[in-house]
Amino acid sequence: MKKTIVLSIVLSSVFAIYALLANAQTERRFTLPNSLDGKSTLECYLPVNPTGRAVISCPGGGYSHLSLQNEGHDWATYFNEMGIAYFVLTYRMPNGDRNIPLSDAYNAIKTVRDSSSVWNINPYDVGIMGFSAGGHLASTVSTHAPWESRPDFSILFYPVISMKESDTHKGSVIGFLGDARSDERLVNEYSNDRQVRCHTTPPAIILLANDDRAVPPVANGVAYYSAMRNQGNECSMFIYPSGGHGFGFRSSFKYHDQMISDLTTWLKNLKSPQKDAIRVACIGNSITEGSGIPMSSQFGYPAQLQKIMGNKYHVKNFGVGAQTLLNKGDNPYMKRPEWKGVLSFNPNIVVIKLGTNDTKPQNWQFNKEFQHDLLEMIEELQQLPAHPRILLAHPIRAFKSTWEINDNIIVNELIPIINQVAKKKKLQVIDLHEAITDEKMLLDDGIHPNEKGAQRIAEVVAEAIRQ
Repeated sequence: MKKTIVLSIVLSSVFAIYALLANAQTERRFTLPNSLDGKSTLECYLPVNPTGRAVISCPGGGYSHLSLQNEGHDWATYFNEMGIAYFVLTYRMPNGDRNIPLSDAYNAIKTVRDSSSVWNINPYDVGIMGFSAGGHLASTVSTHAPWESRPDFSILFYPVISMKESDTHKGSVIGFLGDARSDERLVNEYSNDRQVRCHTTPPAIILLANDDRAVPPVANGVAYYSAMRNQGNECSMFIYPSGGHGFGFRSSFKYHDQMISDLTTWLKNLKSPQKDAIRVACIGNSITEGSGIPMSSQFGYPAQLQKIMGNKYHVKNFGVGAQTLLNKGDNPYMKRPEWKGVLSFNPNIVVIKLGTNDTKPQNWQFNKEFQHDLLEMIEELQQLPAHPRILLAHPIRAFKSTWEINDNIIVNELIPIINQVAKKKKLQVIDLHEAITDEKMLLDDGIHPNEKGAQRIAEVVAEAIRQ
């Protein structure tokens, strides 16, 4: 009897010490309302030694309830020990109205960013974490959110990705889409592996068990990884031999320690810009986007520009394939969501490299409006709070007339207009047309640079920025 009492006292002391150590990592804990009706809340855990990074957790529960402990609060000490601010989002159930949980998640990210200076958070290092249906919410935010609410990275545990009932967790589909689940367009729109986009979908890590029978891994987590890799985005995936569904932070999960090690290593190697870094927006078409360059998120010209400029700069790729500067062109850049992204980014420096696609016959018929549209873009940028420095880049040389792109028009008509606008607005010009004179720096189409060509563009742009 005495031994039992002593053991009980010892265990109580151990748990008390553990609780004290856990609390020692958290400087402040408080709850904020996250919706007008007060039903959505944000539980905040701010670390003692903040690194500036933040993670917002979306627990799972099949869009019918929330697993707030195992997939929410139990993670607080882990993140706070690493100096990461941690937030548990209690989001409202959709009951067929997908906009309800989405608005809660959007608002949570916006709140964390808006409070970044008070909470010692880097607004450019805010990630989202989701489990199961919460993983679907997190991946939806990562692929659909407006720029001010889009996370900088995603952590997805055994995520629901597909909204096709035969491929995924049926209850999550019913909860999220309701009666609209028979609408093929909506099923496609919120099957998030189909919505991954180059550069605009943030880096992700996916963690799941091979024997998950609630959410089939191949049609969900693996499908998201494949889409990320095919788009050239940064993504890692860890599949454990067993563990089923819903292991979360449970220490009973056989691979718990390995999972924690994998996640920790990924987080420590996830690069983030300095909070006060000089923001550089690279506007352009597929040449900027990095079309044809495998893993363009690491080897396209903006990515190589980032490596050259170092961590005092925050370079972001806003390139989109097939875009025109001309607002009457077949794919006007200023009508794209990426243009809104540029404005939300509020850059200190902007590099505009458009015009190649404008030389196509169906677009250059509106050539008289090129100067007006370029001035419109410049003037809208100049009205931003950051009052950015703007650099105008000449299109690179077109060695072939692929897609009816015309180098004669680039040289004799388009470049003179760019120079005239630069002189009028007193802007710096980057002569990329003369920067690449070796066709070996281009892909076989004679239009897009290969990795070496992208490196050359990055070097020339970096030199221009430093001038």
